[in-house]
Amino acid sequence: MRARGHHPRLLISEKKVDSEASEKYRHLEFVKMQAVAKPATLSPKMIPFLWKLWRSVVACKRLLREADADAVIGMGGFTSLPPVLAGHRMGLKTFVHDSNARPGRANVLTSRFCTSVFLGLEAAKAFFPNKKTLITGTPMRPEMEQLPSRELAAAHFGLDPSRLTIVITGGSQGARKLNELAAQAAAFLDPAIQVLHIAGASDAPRMLELGRARNGYQVLGFCDQMAMAYALADLIIARSGASSLTEIAHVGLPSILVPYPYAADDHQTRNAEVFAAAGAAKLIQERDLSPELLAHLAQSIMQDLPTSQRMAKAARGLAIPDAAERVCDAIEATLQPS
Repeated sequence: MRARGHHPRLLISEKKVDSEASEKYRHLEFVKMQAVAKPATLSPKMIPFLWKLWRSVVACKRLLREADADAVIGMGGFTSLPPVLAGHRMGLKTFVHDSNARPGRANVLTSRFCTSVFLGLEAAKAFFPNKKTLITGTPMRPEMEQLPSRELAAAHFGLDPSRLTIVITGGSQGARKLNELAAQAAAFLDPAIQVLHIAGASDAPRMLELGRARNGYQVLGFCDQMAMAYALADLIIARSGASSLTEIAHVGLPSILVPYPYAADDHQTRNAEVFAAAGAAKLIQERDLSPELLAHLAQSIMQDLPTSQRMAKAARGLAIPDAAERVCDAIEATLQPS
């Protein structure tokens, strides 16, 4: 939107994680707003929720007036509801984007106040039967557009570019059990295979202890250079959050997907099913997984070049590389004079 001459203002919650993420993008304008999480419908907490929601909508109206806004797009969750609702009441064009195969309840509710709904995956369309929808794909970080060389990536992580490499990433939600299974699986892998395990800051020391006896097992608490990780990877083992899958599809890598079992409405399983059905990934539930089985699955993909190449091609087939442009085109189209 900036490249097209517009002036986007990003409303983020007051959570620490949002502030930390925004630090990387100092060229953009961020404004903090109170996040409002909806309790169960019949909960006594609904009364204070409605009061906070009303206050947040009022605050968002003020922000939108100050920005002289023409349109509002919510990127998901209940943080999106107040600004979209405020924009709707002000007569602005309003949108919500959902990346998952099964949309979150917050987005279904927010969609009631939207001009149209943008979707990352075709499977989500059925959940918005009475709304105008557009399959845009999910916009991606610019650094994923051009991956570095494998040699440069290997040097960055202190690994060998000539060895087959598994990249393990648990994502931001519920990675502890997957981390443990993956670290234990490393002991059953062919010694020629090396592992880059992005375990999260809280779990990294434990993973280092579990994998310390294995040569070529590198543990990171956090990785802000995922383009480097993808450039080195021959296989990804990951949860199946929408953002991770968007990147895996774009870079065209085979994957083993282990959905977070406690995700709302089991949406991670629905996401993984899309990739598995396309032949891009192997889907296995955490309850069915053992270290030996995980190691066997990984090796069966990596050491069978036709299978690995076929999965990589299927992953690329799920990518929508111009997702950001599609979103911008759709917004601009509604703002043109009729």
